[in-house]
This record gives sequence, C-alpha cells and structure tokens, in this order.
Amino acid sequence: MKTEKPLARRQFLKTLATGTAAAGAAMAAAPAVMAADASTTGDSKTTGYRESEHVRRYYAAARGQ
Repeated sequence: MKTEKPLARRQFLKTLATGTAAAGAAMAAAPAVMAADASTTGDSKTTGYRESEHVRRYYAAARGQ
C-alpha cells in the first residue's frame, strides 16, 4: 500500500490562495450573467409573492385569529 505524501505548508497555502481567487472570480461574474439572463427573457408575467387565500389563512392562524 502506497501512502501519499502530505502537502507541504507552502503548497497548501498556494492551493488555498488559488481556490480563493477562483471562487471570487466566479462570484463576481455570477451577477452579470444573471442580469443578462433576466433582461433577455422579456417575460411579461410577474412571479414571486402573491397574497392568495391560503396565505391569508396562514397569516390569520399566525396572529391567533
């Protein structure tokens, strides 16, 4: 059975710095991509929160009414 040599401290820090930089670059690019996708859809339907009957019943139950 061959044992792997553990990473030296310097190599570990290099790997950590590279991973952090890559994650930062990905997070910086994500909002631009999401904004571009949202603007190109042109969908006139609204999505999200709508107060429907079951939501009103939940709020009433939460208030204790």
